[in-house]
Amino acid sequence: MMNVLSQAPSPDPIMDGDQKTFMQDVIQASREVPVLVDFWATWCGPCKTLTPTLEKVVRAAGGRVRLVKIDIDKNRSLVQQLTQMGLPLQSVPTVAAFWQGQIADIFQGALPESDVKRFIEALLKMAGGQMPGADLLAEGKTLLEAGKAVEAFELFAALAEQEPENAEALAGLARCYLALGEEEQAQGMLADMPAKIAEHAEIVAVRSQIELAIAGREAAGKTGEFERRLAADPDDHEARIELAIALNAMEQRTEAADALFAAMKRDPAWNDQAARKQLLKFFEAWGFMDPATVKARRQLSTMLFK
Repeated sequence: MMNVLSQAPSPDPIMDGDQKTFMQDVIQASREVPVLVDFWATWCGPCKTLTPTLEKVVRAAGGRVRLVKIDIDKNRSLVQQLTQMGLPLQSVPTVAAFWQGQIADIFQGALPESDVKRFIEALLKMAGGQMPGADLLAEGKTLLEAGKAVEAFELFAALAEQEPENAEALAGLARCYLALGEEEQAQGMLADMPAKIAEHAEIVAVRSQIELAIAGREAAGKTGEFERRLAADPDDHEARIELAIALNAMEQRTEAADALFAAMKRDPAWNDQAARKQLLKFFEAWGFMDPATVKARRQLSTMLFK
């Protein structure tokens, strides 16, 4: 497993540039790795906000992108030359992204960190790469799916430490807690979740998983009772939904969905469409690309639009 806490130090990806070194530091360097150029000035207030943000996100990229800072007042001939080439340097801050010796994208003004991160992620994607955090997420998810929750926890925790508002990393930690039987810790994490990411799809999915785990644990021991109730009264929709929850807790996803479809066919409007809403909660918990979700969504679409 990759040791994310003890990687060898890499050269500083951030430097001050000038018109003498621009060809080497930017044009030539961009043939190997994307290069951001931060055009700034000492008198520019927004520059004082943007530059630290750029530095933070670039460092988080772990050497996959570089940042060259250019003081426009000390490099007027370079600015004039780039302006003639079509780069809009009439105002600062202006950030230009170079890849393969060409300008790939630009933005102007002091963007918030989230927008800067999206800009750099898009640049890396264009260059055939991605942020290190994406690698950690992918490896963490693979480990968790393989039943290696402890190893996955280490990766998600490392990423969450670097990016405290990374919803996917935090959701990964909560899922690891669930896999390790630490349900209360998972619930505590969700309760303390930053408000701005509390409704992120990954967080909502974990919340649904916890709710279903609790409900399923209570229902799993009563499957015989639910089946007897249904044998006595096939229109006992409450029993059918409880049976679906129990089946889901036993990882019988297809059977759980089928029980809800049976309830919907008999009375789709019962209890404010409770069966359909329960099925949607399953989708959240399973994940929208899970094979059981894909199959059941297709069935639901056929049922609703036939």
